[in-house]
Amino acid sequence: MRLSALIALLLLAPAALAQDVAGRFDYYVLSLSWSPSWCRTEGDAEQCATGRRLGFVVHGLWPQYERGWPEHCRTDARDPSRRETRAMTDVMGSGGLAWYQWKKHGRCSGLSAHDYFALTREAANRIALPDILHRLNRDATLPARVIEDAFIEANPALARDGITVTCRDRALQEVRICLTRDLRPRACAADTRRDCSGSFLMPAPR
Repeated sequence: MRLSALIALLLLAPAALAQDVAGRFDYYVLSLSWSPSWCRTEGDAEQCATGRRLGFVVHGLWPQYERGWPEHCRTDARDPSRRETRAMTDVMGSGGLAWYQWKKHGRCSGLSAHDYFALTREAANRIALPDILHRLNRDATLPARVIEDAFIEANPALARDGITVTCRDRALQEVRICLTRDLRPRACAADTRRDCSGSFLMPAPR
């Protein structure tokens, strides 16, 4: 074997060994995106349509390792139909997001697309959205701790180390809630706990 070919083989070997395997992970993160922030910076014709007034929507249900996460896993499960992804619009904001989340994260769950979407819906249904945030009628500037307190008040089983609040461009981005594989609250691993520092904008739904 030529030396260059041997070196290439050695360099490729760790990547092959590190291939993420569907169904092999430790816990889930339920990511709840604050739609008004998304619509201010990114936008989506379906999610951001005038009059929808969406607040928190499910960004995704993400399989996690205790350190890091799998993504784009190989799976024998068939991809969801357009009808199946469209059916998730009420919780995820758009069928396009549901399709993207299946490709990147759902395939790593080890579940069929039908069961993954059903589990995502169940996870979302288990978390009560704080009424005080859901009814926000004007832009507010808040620290992460206030968002966490509101979720804990609405969901007494949650603990502060099981919730992470993220921001982008000094605006609320997501609330991420860590759950066991059977959807019970648990502490987030160290690499997932990264609350936004200081105060940030929470734009009101429009």
